Amino acid sequence: MGGSSSTQIAMLGLDLSGKTTCLYRLKFNQYTDTRPTVGFNCEKIEFETPNGKTRVFTIWDVGGQDKTRPLWKSYTRKADGIIYVVDSTDKERLEEAKIELVKLLKSPETFGLPVVILANKQDLPESLEKYEIEKSLGLTELSSGHLWHIEPTCAVTGEGLQEAVETMVELIEKKKKMKLKR
Repeated sequence: MGGSSSTQIAMLGLDLSGKTTCLYRLKFNQYTDTRPTVGFNCEKIEFETPNGKTRVFTIWDVGGQDKTRPLWKSYTRKADGIIYVVDSTDKERLEEAKIELVKLLKSPETFGLPVVILANKQDLPESLEKYEIEKSLGLTELSSGHLWHIEPTCAVTGEGLQEAVETMVELIEKKKKMKLKR
């Protein structure tokens, strides 16, 4: 195994979007039945990057109910990146997901943090396509200071999760290079 480094990730999104299922699929590589998160879950997960290095991610999965969203700032303060999980089938709550994401990204603490959006529940027939989620969340309207990527995923099967993590690593590296150029 090559060099190892630790990365702090805040996993956020509305309640019932599948954050905890994504976290435990990444941790155990199998489906785990979960309950709505009251508070947070935290797991250290090792990933082998495409270049052969091992990265250790500490992922903070924070509850998405109305009353816990104000706590999100506490978890993003020291984060290297944000994974924002969206339920691709919940068309009625996409505007709410957008409002929370924009509010989160307008905070001075999160400016410039790489964001990977998981368009989750892609296995369900009524799920929206990647471009529809991108449009609904207004991602193209984000300032140029935000590095973002949207990845279609299915937490139950694990589809797209490895790609999302690899993209997060790439975005964090890109952000570091951008800082060095200043």
